[in-house]
Order: sequence, then C-alpha cells, then structure tokens
Amino acid sequence: MGKNLKVGILRETKNPPDRRVAVGPEQAVELIKKFPNLELFIQTSNNRCFKDEEYQAKGLNLVDDISDCDILIGVKEVAKDKLIPNKKYLFFSHTAKKQSYNRDLLNKLLALKIQMIDHEYLTDKNHIRLVAFGRWAGLVGAYNGLIAYGEKHNLYKIKRAKDCFDLGELNEEIKKVKLPAIKILITGGGRVAHGAIETLSQIADIKKVSYADFLNKTFSYPVYCQIDPWNYTKRKDGSEFNLQHFFDHPYEYESTFLPYTKVTDFFIPCHFWDQRSPVFMTKEDMKAKDFKINVIADVSCDIAGPIPSTIKPSTIAEPLYGYNPKTGEETNAFADEAITVMAVDNLPGELPRNASVDFGTGLVEKVFPSLFGEDTDGIIKRASITTLEGKLSDLFSYLQDFADGKE
Repeated sequence: MGKNLKVGILRETKNPPDRRVAVGPEQAVELIKKFPNLELFIQTSNNRCFKDEEYQAKGLNLVDDISDCDILIGVKEVAKDKLIPNKKYLFFSHTAKKQSYNRDLLNKLLALKIQMIDHEYLTDKNHIRLVAFGRWAGLVGAYNGLIAYGEKHNLYKIKRAKDCFDLGELNEEIKKVKLPAIKILITGGGRVAHGAIETLSQIADIKKVSYADFLNKTFSYPVYCQIDPWNYTKRKDGSEFNLQHFFDHPYEYESTFLPYTKVTDFFIPCHFWDQRSPVFMTKEDMKAKDFKINVIADVSCDIAGPIPSTIKPSTIAEPLYGYNPKTGEETNAFADEAITVMAVDNLPGELPRNASVDFGTGLVEKVFPSLFGEDTDGIIKRASITTLEGKLSDLFSYLQDFADGKE
C-alpha cells in the first residue's frame, strides 16, 4: 500500500460493553515504527481498558471522527449505524457460521460495500489461526469456576477477574484458593484448555494426573486431568480413533464420556464442538444419582449443545446461574439441588488489558504486514468475508442464501 495510509482504532460499540481494544498504546507505537507509511488515529473512548490519556502520553493521535481513515480496526461487531461505507474493517463479525442474530449486520456490510476482514479467519497457509483470545478465555473461565466452587462450598472468596487490574493481581488472588481433594476435568487441547491449565496449575497442592488415574484412583489432594477427543469418544464401527477422521466425520463417533461424570467434581469444558459430534451427556445422564459434577465452568459455551446445563450464556455482570437436573430448568446458582454453571461468552473481556496487549502483539507481528503491505500469503484474502464491491468473497459465497434469508 502507498504512503499516508490512514488507520483508525475503533471505540467498541457493542452492548453489553467490551473494554478490550485491538491495539494498545505500546503496540500502537510499535506499529508506527514498523510501518512508516501509516498514519494512526485512536478513536476516543470512555470505556476502553486503556484510557485516552495513556495513548496521549505516547504522542498518539486521539480523534472522535475516524471517517477519514482507510482501514478501521476493532474487536467486537461494530454497531450497524456506526459503519462507514466503502471502508476496510477488521473485527470479529460472527457472521460466517450463519449466526442469525448477525444476518442484518452481514447485509449492512454488503450494502455499504465494506471489505469485512474477520479476525477469526486470519490464518497462515496451513490454516492455523494467527490471532485469538482463546488463552484468556480459558484462563478467566477456570478462574470464574474457582470462584463458583469456593462460594458453593463456603471454602473461600476471591476477587472477580473483572475487578483485578491485570493478570498479576489475578494470580495473587489464586494464591488464596484452598481446595479439598476434588477432581477437576478439562476437555480440549488447544489455547483455551492451556489457559485453564495455566490458572489451575497455580493452586497450592494441586497435581495433574492421567485420564486412567483420574477415573480409577482416589487422591488425598486436589487433582486435574486434561482429556482430548480420543479419551471421550470412539468410532461407532470399532475402528481405531483418528483425529482427522473425527474432524471430518464426527457423526461416526459416539461418546464415552459418561464414566467421567461419576468421578468429576468440577468440569471445565474448553473443547471445540461440532454440531455433528456426539453430546457429552444427556439430561437423563445428569439426573442419575451417581452424577457427581456440581460446578461446570463452560468456557466453550455451546448453548443447548453437548452439555445440557448450558441453557443460556451468562454475562460478566452476572456470571453464574443454577441448573436443576430434575427439572431441566434454571434455578438459583447456589440452590441445594443446583449444578452451578458459569457460561460467560465474553471471558477475555474480564482481563482486557492483558488480553488486548497479547492480541495486539499478534496482529502487529503476524497480520499487519499483510494488511498494510502486500498480501503475498493470502492472509487478508482468506479472512475477507465481504468485498469493496458489495459482494461475498469466493471463500464465503456459501453465505449467500443465509444473507438472502433463504436459510
């Protein structure tokens, strides 16, 4: 791209408010140094985790009107009435999986001839995601689960993640956690699961154990176990488990998860779940007398999906609710009969400063060279859902019937 490329860092407009930002003050300074052809403008915000004064202290341009910018960068969906025609936007649009609540947003992007570049689809040539908030979702989700477990059993009280200044303060809070000899289970093996493990591993006396020991042994101290699909599913035809085959044909597998429900006290789902995959458990399974799980911090948050107790997303303001397995209905989070559920679908927003810096660093190092220069590896092309011509890109043409309201 030529000289004097104008780039705007957006204030977030989605409700409930999100305090994250795609580029923090330090990343902004690095960005200008790395791309001398770029003029950077930070849109003012009274909600952002980094105050306007923190950007000003770095000598950065703060403006209210960003309509003169060529590229506009945010985190969450931009309010439809704030979209500016004929621009390039970079944010999480939540449209590519045919999310019905954002059909109107997709059509607005098309009507305004906006090139929508979606963070979620920024990948390398091997289709590995380049930037994500997954680590922070797992880290905060596990922490919220610890809050729930402590309150449910009157063991301890720790500060909410959203009330911690940053990760350092949150880690100090974790030191206050004293767990009895319980068993904690994590599903998944990616960034999200590793974020949860990062939180749990700081608890005093806790140990990681194998899935076999988790199922078959008792311990005098708290333990956690992380399991992958081959530990909780099997092929229906009896053939050997193959991960790629599981990804391609999840309907050919059945769940073997039930034994874990008999020994687990606290469950932290961090897996990716395909709607064609087997469920982890049924409502009937959760009614069983030997069903032991009493706290579920559902980081994956698939509503009405593989875990029946996840009946709705919760919010940062109200993170916990109860699920009554006898009735299948919501109840008080700490009612005697309740399984306590944490299903916040915006977990990284509780540690916005750290999450923003991590995310922004990834953008500067892995994405912006293609966005502000030549897209030789196709990173921007693969992530562009709509084009400046007001059409769906070839890779996302499958969304046409969805956009037209035909499905």
